[in-house]
Amino acid sequence: MVYDVITHKLDQIPSLLSSRDPLGVEQQHCGIHSVQINPSRTLLATGARNTCDIAVYRLPTLDPVCVGENAHKDWVFDMCWLDDEFLVSGSRDTKMALWRITSDMADRRMDIPVHCSISALSLKECRNSQKVRALTFNKSYQEIAALSLNGYIHIWSAETFKQKLSRKLPSAQENVCLAVQDTGLYAIGCRSYTLLLDSRTLQPVKKVSSRYTGCGIRSASFHGDILTVGTGLGVLMFYDLKAGKYLDSSINSSRTVVLKASKGNVFPDEEFNDNAQNMKYSPSIYTHCYDSSGTRLFTAGGPLPVTLIGNYAGLWQ
Repeated sequence: MVYDVITHKLDQIPSLLSSRDPLGVEQQHCGIHSVQINPSRTLLATGARNTCDIAVYRLPTLDPVCVGENAHKDWVFDMCWLDDEFLVSGSRDTKMALWRITSDMADRRMDIPVHCSISALSLKECRNSQKVRALTFNKSYQEIAALSLNGYIHIWSAETFKQKLSRKLPSAQENVCLAVQDTGLYAIGCRSYTLLLDSRTLQPVKKVSSRYTGCGIRSASFHGDILTVGTGLGVLMFYDLKAGKYLDSSINSSRTVVLKASKGNVFPDEEFNDNAQNMKYSPSIYTHCYDSSGTRLFTAGGPLPVTLIGNYAGLWQ
């Protein structure tokens, strides 16, 4: 779905079919888990109709470019661009794949939108991992950091696409999101705190508690010295790395600045209806990003319980 923030129009862009799913009868349509734009903002990579494959579109037109297939055997959870041509994907099958989308592919202009199929340049097991959950490219060190659901962070060389080391994290519970600061600091979202790691040593620098018990950190990003975290309770919080504390309200200094999401759309089952009177529902903030000016923030997510179906998107100014 593409929302134009100026015209307020919403467009649906079809998912791309893999060559192995010519009739779209595949069994792996499990949603999109990652949307990533390359540095020059000319290509967008995301999941294909088959959740084991990747799809690449041209920007700003969103014409189809290619589908990357036959690499992963399970859902692709995340991906990251290394530059304008090279892309890395990570999957629940514990594998990481390196793809190349050449300028020839990207520049093809067709009257009828068609896309080609490509294979991975390299496919490798991420050792000591169990389900690669999140990826980020550390440009300062030319490293790819991968987060796996068994509580490890893995460091790969972006130049050789070889795994260099793995480090067990203090918490093995719900390590689901990963971000990197330009200076090289990693942030990892866990069940009850955000862990800050020194990227040179992978040693913990600080545990930033979430202020809300049991909510889980579901998304994290750095914007200068501000760490923004989205939680499982529909709340966004802002941590000032220099001051070493959450941002205080300029109106009431005793209060912390938080953004609270609206309900969004939720389609409850009977269990939710039974408990609806006793609980206040909030969507989980699974992703967020700032615009180039840093004055607008996009947030999106949906229900955390697997028994609920729904979605949420918000634009903050």
